Amino acid sequence: MDTSVNGAPSPAPDDPGLSAADHLRDRLGLTGTKIACGSGVCGACTILVDGAPTASCLLPADHLTGRSTTTVEGLDGLHPAQRALAAHDGLQCGYCTPGFAVEASVFVDTWRAEHGDTRPDRAAVADALAGHLCRCGAYEGIFAAVAAACAGEFDTEPDQAPPRSDAPDKVTGRARFSADHAPPGTWEGVIVRSKVPHARVAKVSADPGPDGSPPPLVDLLGEERVVRYVGQAIAAVAAPTRALARELAEAVRVDLDPLPSVTDPRAATAPDAPVLYRTKEERDAAPAYGEAPTPPAPWNGNLRGPGVISWRGPTAVARLRAAGRRRDPLLVAEEYTTAAQVHSPLEPHVSVASWVDGDLYLHVSTQSVGKIADKAASRWELPRERVHLVAEYVGGGFGAKNSLSPDVVAAVELARVTGHPVRVSLDRSEELTDAGYRPGTRTRVALLAGGDGSLRALSVDSYGDGGVSVGSSTAALAALMYGRSPRRVRDYDVVTNRPPGEPMRGPGGPPMAWALEQAVDAMAHRLGEDPLALRRRWDGNPKRQALYERVADLPLWRDRPRGARTGRFRRGVGMAAAGWPYLLAPDARVELAVEGGSLVVRSATQDIGTGIRAVLGGVVSERLGVDAADLRVEIGRSSSVHGTGSFGSRTTTSMGPAAVDAADRLREALRERSPDVPASGPVPEHVLKEALAAAEGVSVVGERRRDRWGQLTPNMGDLAVGRGMSGAVHVMEVEVDTRLGRVRPTRCWAGIAAGRVYQERLARNQCEGAVVQGVGYALHEERRDDPATGVVLSDDLEDYRLPGMGDVPETEVYFHEEGFEHVVGGGIGLGEVSVVGVAAALGNAVHDATGWRPHDLPLRPDRLIGGLR
Repeated sequence: MDTSVNGAPSPAPDDPGLSAADHLRDRLGLTGTKIACGSGVCGACTILVDGAPTASCLLPADHLTGRSTTTVEGLDGLHPAQRALAAHDGLQCGYCTPGFAVEASVFVDTWRAEHGDTRPDRAAVADALAGHLCRCGAYEGIFAAVAAACAGEFDTEPDQAPPRSDAPDKVTGRARFSADHAPPGTWEGVIVRSKVPHARVAKVSADPGPDGSPPPLVDLLGEERVVRYVGQAIAAVAAPTRALARELAEAVRVDLDPLPSVTDPRAATAPDAPVLYRTKEERDAAPAYGEAPTPPAPWNGNLRGPGVISWRGPTAVARLRAAGRRRDPLLVAEEYTTAAQVHSPLEPHVSVASWVDGDLYLHVSTQSVGKIADKAASRWELPRERVHLVAEYVGGGFGAKNSLSPDVVAAVELARVTGHPVRVSLDRSEELTDAGYRPGTRTRVALLAGGDGSLRALSVDSYGDGGVSVGSSTAALAALMYGRSPRRVRDYDVVTNRPPGEPMRGPGGPPMAWALEQAVDAMAHRLGEDPLALRRRWDGNPKRQALYERVADLPLWRDRPRGARTGRFRRGVGMAAAGWPYLLAPDARVELAVEGGSLVVRSATQDIGTGIRAVLGGVVSERLGVDAADLRVEIGRSSSVHGTGSFGSRTTTSMGPAAVDAADRLREALRERSPDVPASGPVPEHVLKEALAAAEGVSVVGERRRDRWGQLTPNMGDLAVGRGMSGAVHVMEVEVDTRLGRVRPTRCWAGIAAGRVYQERLARNQCEGAVVQGVGYALHEERRDDPATGVVLSDDLEDYRLPGMGDVPETEVYFHEEGFEHVVGGGIGLGEVSVVGVAAALGNAVHDATGWRPHDLPLRPDRLIGGLR
């Protein structure tokens, strides 16, 4: 039977064990079809089979025989939906984008055939794309793009270039992610993981494979022969196919000596609980889930802490205790909990490794190209220049892809043993089990107000639940809010035999705000005061003050319902404030070179969806007056000059000024060769062309210069704390179904104060995505473990629920761009502060609607119904 792929005859699939996605990717090289969940939930692998959208990860490859198949490559980038997605920035990392584009193309065509060139509403678009997930949260752009395409606005190529320079490659599937790079002869690696929560590993061995020879087997445990959680990497095997590699992995024998374990945080602090870390060396080596270096703290069995921050702490404690004894009505003392939130980027952790003439070549999905290349050189004792790491496109990270993770180690070691390139890609179960998560928390907050309504004392005690890892900063972040009233905050960690957490977008921030911002709202009610008015009195941060002033005139806040509400459906509006430290990367560098009469921008940074590729090109274009289309931006290669990692809200505020400096240095070099080049401002096109021709081969390197007032800390490995804090205020409207216990966020206003915004649409997309992730944290996301064994139960995207297009509010973002004039470039990071207060604003909105105060995340229907009763 005839088989057609993208309008051309194609060989029929010949392996009944392959999925359609594997056949298209590995046999036909159509890598625009992405594999993310493996269970038909996320939509990244969507193709058209005889014109119908189909999840290719579930479809057996032989079902393509005799049928017509269209992948994203077959749309040729000419469909209005693709053009609209690029123009409206309906994407971030781009990993899910091909699936959205394929499904949207069918919806747009069908809608226009039935309704003409009219705009569908949000509900219609959400319903049509309900089978697709974007972990970055670029839904606002997708809504706008699909509606515009349906209205016929993108039947021809738009006049303006898209805001994101790599958007055309992402909407067409041309963007190649790490798993898309498989040199000829690539083998597949599979990691063998622990099935017990705690044991000493005596021996790892493997029976001969089907051909009678022992399989390639490498050890991943290192010198310490102990596993401490179910899912920990022990070894890895490789084979020419993934199916065979899995078969070999199942045959690996791991001889264990079981050790006592504890998998429940409350049981872990009992006097007779088994202790995870018995020696100082073991405690010092415990993995950390904080972004900054973990400060020392005392240990007591499985309890680490407290780490204390105090400002007139004894005064705060004395006042709070006295208020408790007299049952002061202006004492608010509450406990709040949050569940673990898994990063779960749609592109899983993946590494492709090969050895060529003693050099190590790597394609890695990482947030830290330079850092991982340095660590690889150190681990395998190579000169740095002999490690060639590439991360051209990275499908999200959110803090989970900053380490030399087991997939990298396994791929490199297996490539050395086999003599073949080896690809190791985590499946979704592995990603949800052992690739990081935001630890759960239990936080006690106490606030005391005086008779005049002033804040007289604040106390926060927070206990982090990060499995075998430590690094709680939840309470510490509360110390940075609401002026300088007496306060004492303490952070603890309770370690258990469960997988380790990793830093996740705004580490410690969302659980801090969930507790503190609800307590502040509770105090406003005790005082009979408007929650906005109370924050304006308590909060000394000038950036947030500017946002409060904006909120006061915001119809969403000003016209909100007042008084008790009745009936099944109740509307409420809540707000929350947030702040985040200003971090920067002092070692950031950008190279600007003249090659072939054109300008090339290079740096070993990477784009995980935040848009740094477009920022670098835009900065140079604006500084020199060059058309951005005439620039080539090359990032994601370890051979380039140092670029900072994509974490800590420090990428743009570090790389942008370095690009400015590179442009200024190049201008000086051009002026030496061509006096017609102006000393500042845009360079006329004909002058620039002549100057570049005369400067062929010239290369300059720009640096991130010091801020006017310097830094608060020294350079700690390309990380420093700058002067000032970003601010945010979120206002959330919800509709609560009191019968079914469902909360539907309807509208959100996000005010962000981070100074100058380099690329407005890309920054707005980041902040809109933060609202999506905050809504997920508040309502849906909950990592669940078996309390007896520590096995992760929510190990697929059916059981671990990410928010889809029908779950999110219509979001408006406002930027306050003043207050950071002392910073080089005038602006700081906004990726983390934009997520911190979202869940808290939603919790306050639920209280406003119902009169019931939620204390536990996620806010499940059973909790809401139980609370209302």
